[in-house]
Amino acid sequence: MKRAVVVGSGAGGAVAARELQGRFRVTTIEAGSRYRRTTVSLPAMAALKRTGLLFGGRAFRLGYPAMRFHRVEDGMVLVRGIGPGGTTTMSAGNAKRADQGLRAIGIDLDAEFEQVRREVGVTSDLRRFWRPATARLFDACRALGLDPEPLPKMGDYRRCTNCGRCVLGCPTGAKWDSRRMLGQARARGAGMVKGWRVESVVIERGAATGVRARRGMTHRVFEADVVVLAAGGLGTPGILERSGIGCEPRLFVDPVLCVAASLPGANQCREVPMLFGVQRQHYLVAPYFDYLSYLLNPDWPGRAEDIFSVMVKLADEPAGRAGPHPPRKGLTGADRTRLDEAAELCTELLLRLGAGRSDVFLGTLNAGHPGGSLPLAAEDARTLHPARLPGNLYVADATLLPAALGNPPIVTIMALATRVSRAILEALG
Repeated sequence: MKRAVVVGSGAGGAVAARELQGRFRVTTIEAGSRYRRTTVSLPAMAALKRTGLLFGGRAFRLGYPAMRFHRVEDGMVLVRGIGPGGTTTMSAGNAKRADQGLRAIGIDLDAEFEQVRREVGVTSDLRRFWRPATARLFDACRALGLDPEPLPKMGDYRRCTNCGRCVLGCPTGAKWDSRRMLGQARARGAGMVKGWRVESVVIERGAATGVRARRGMTHRVFEADVVVLAAGGLGTPGILERSGIGCEPRLFVDPVLCVAASLPGANQCREVPMLFGVQRQHYLVAPYFDYLSYLLNPDWPGRAEDIFSVMVKLADEPAGRAGPHPPRKGLTGADRTRLDEAAELCTELLLRLGAGRSDVFLGTLNAGHPGGSLPLAAEDARTLHPARLPGNLYVADATLLPAALGNPPIVTIMALATRVSRAILEALG
């Protein structure tokens, strides 16, 4: 049986491993050694926050032990998950379709989205989890004519306790993450190795023959008949560049800025995040307790129960570069203008909840949806295989997306990875 190596175990990698196993003997390579959800309680976080010792890298590792961060221009923090499941384990569990850019170049993923919907379980009927402040925010959005809509979620929310810890690692298993699909791949016979960082693709006579990886001081080549890179919008471009395959000097990241206010008793920190959203042309607005800012930002008060936060998720311009060196990324003038507009809208919403303008404060600018460094074009619509890649080397993550989504990307990446996997089976299986 032919061998396939899949690099990465997040939304794209898990799909590729599951879809290819059987026609190929699949080995998934994951840089992280294991996934650990956050077990520190909110009272313990608050107690540590009061000491003043919690800010910076120590706080981040405490709150997100399986996530890494990198500071770039404009004070922005780029974050990504390292470990089985990738960043899906620390997502808000959203299942919002966002494939406008792909449709614009002739890629129709209707069948793939339907398959993803059936497999992960999607629901938008979560009104029972809305706390009073969230319900009031929804009404304020409606009163302003913003057309708020409940956001679909992945998983089995009959198991949800509304603890608010989705992004810290769901403690009940209600929220779907890609470790479930990895388990399905392993049940079919796929293998997985952890703790190996893939450095480059081995290319001989114009074909990929495997990948070079490192674990500590040990180096190894994993041989393969087909290689699928799904190491994320930062990891995959770095691997390609180190393999002598140039990516485009472009990077989008979907910057997130939370606008918050003191709202006694809001208890948003114990609520499912992003229960509804307001979609504007260049950004999404949604209620979201920002644990990252709570941990990293000394301007955020110590009592989380009295903070109410509204997220802006911006579809940024692709000004930047992912690899092979540390990523470079900043905001353009247009990005700043749109972010300011969105922040003012969030402030207006908080004022309608009863906050005073002096009660409003900003979160830490961060981003966790990198992509766009090897964008698909219209000529790739049938094969989903950019011409600069060897015939048996594929990409199955957000690196292929032609434009920023400004929206949760998981189901879009999964649908795209499903189509990429089918293209591999048709061409090489």
